[in-house]
Amino acid sequence: MRFKGLDLNLLVALDALMTERKLTAAARSINLSQPAMSAAIARLRTYFGDELFTMQGRELIPTPRAEALAPAVRDVLRHIQFSIISWDMFNPAASQRRFRIILSDFMTLVFFEKVVERVAREAPGVGFELLSLDDDPNEPLRRGELDFLIMPELYMSNEHPKADLFEERFVCVGCPKNQQLMRPLSFETYMSMGHVAGTFGWTLKPSLEEWLLLEHRLKRRVEVAAPGFSLLPSLLSGTERIATIPLRLALHLAKTMPLRIVELPLPLPAFTEAVQWPALHNRDQASIWMREVLLQEAARFESPSETC
Repeated sequence: MRFKGLDLNLLVALDALMTERKLTAAARSINLSQPAMSAAIARLRTYFGDELFTMQGRELIPTPRAEALAPAVRDVLRHIQFSIISWDMFNPAASQRRFRIILSDFMTLVFFEKVVERVAREAPGVGFELLSLDDDPNEPLRRGELDFLIMPELYMSNEHPKADLFEERFVCVGCPKNQQLMRPLSFETYMSMGHVAGTFGWTLKPSLEEWLLLEHRLKRRVEVAAPGFSLLPSLLSGTERIATIPLRLALHLAKTMPLRIVELPLPLPAFTEAVQWPALHNRDQASIWMREVLLQEAARFESPSETC
């Protein structure tokens, strides 16, 4: 099919080439022979008046023109996929869909493992690719490259639909032998102690630092930093350090390791974990089914004890 002189099948070829960066792999991904893909490249070069790709070893290096075309081409193809093709009824039991989801290690441990267990029963062919938190997940959401983003609602963009999952709050944890935690923790003591802090995204930003700086113009004495929350309690054993983590995670980890949990002496409000999906996927039947699973599992989530 041609649109204003452009064979639209060539857009599929261009997207495959930009994704794979190797001729044979790109051809295989869209069920073309290597000669047919080479012919597609020649036609693309003629239409756009640009080389589009140069060879470096066996890898295709896109030109600036190809780089500029790639996001628009990907947007068009994904719009077709999720607005037209995906109108077919979704059958979870027969599906081979693979969902790409960004979420924290905390949410993976205390929440998403329940989702995986349920989906394994109801839709055994459905898979997941779980990704760590990014500094700016809005771009892959906009392009439809991500199926879901699960994180505190206050950090989410208003550009895409979202739904609340459950409320959570922070607590302080430390080694059971930590003498400072034998009594209620004051703000001054909290700030004077050494901390083990979780870091997130490519910039490795500690989760509480922004709040502390904005509210009190203070900075914790972070003596050990580790990616995410789940590693922090194991780094406290035999030390006088403390860590600040979500309550549900603290209760989950305390089942298998010695851990003292105390109230946090900071006026941090509770936060809401939420799920967000690309507006492009709003009517995608598979996405709708997965959203229902997430919300149903969140509704079954028990509230943690109000006391530590």
